[in-house]
Amino acid sequence: MDTLLLIKAALMGVVEGLTEFLPISSTGHLILAGSLLHFADEKAKVFDIAIQTGAIFAVILVYWQRIRETLVTLPQSATSRRFVLNVFIAFLPAVVLGLLFGKVIKEHLFNAPVVATTFILGAFIILWAERRQREARIHHIEDMSAWDALKVGIVQCFAMIPGTSRSGSTIIGGMLLGLDRKVATDFSFYLAIPTLIGAGAYSLYKERAALHMSDLPMFLVGLVVSFLAAWVCVRWLLKFISSHSFVPFAWYRIAFGVVVLLTWWTGAVVWAE
Repeated sequence: MDTLLLIKAALMGVVEGLTEFLPISSTGHLILAGSLLHFADEKAKVFDIAIQTGAIFAVILVYWQRIRETLVTLPQSATSRRFVLNVFIAFLPAVVLGLLFGKVIKEHLFNAPVVATTFILGAFIILWAERRQREARIHHIEDMSAWDALKVGIVQCFAMIPGTSRSGSTIIGGMLLGLDRKVATDFSFYLAIPTLIGAGAYSLYKERAALHMSDLPMFLVGLVVSFLAAWVCVRWLLKFISSHSFVPFAWYRIAFGVVVLLTWWTGAVVWAE
């Protein structure tokens, strides 16, 4: 296996792990990082989706006690069953729309100008949501209804547009829908488990003919590095939101988006299309 390729896989794993659960779009960062590293062919696109599974294992580890309790009490606890059902309901819209429009979106929207533009637009939505400051209706994840879960699931579908951010859509969307900051963040992380594992498994199955055993080291490096980076990031974010808003991420999105647009427009960086 090419050492340079493994280094690229590790760098992409760092990018995935650090950005997957922050409201700054992991897909957007992976597209741009892949372009800079010349790691943007069809196999690399499968790799980008597959290594999300590594990041998800970090969430499972951080939330393992709650996940274990839910699974153990599932047969006798109505609360546990409602929680699992809510996650499933929120997961469904992304499945349906992903199967219908995923290929078209990848063909036409996975490029630097779209990513940079959605970075900036998403930032203004975050700033607006933080200024809105309405009293939350839901302060405990157990109090979410099926309708609340469905609305969060519908909002998650906006993240199919690269640069939007799955975490940003579900967390900020959840807050706008009446969830408090902690509940919106927790539910976003729980929802990420079936969403990203499903996307990774589907992508690997669909592109299985293009993959070979020689690709295994590259995928393993990406998975392990994304897991470690995501574990650090998730633990940090849960502490951060206890005393901070998401405004700093909005300003980061604006600055990053402007830089990408300027470098694309001036030709200073030749971003892959």
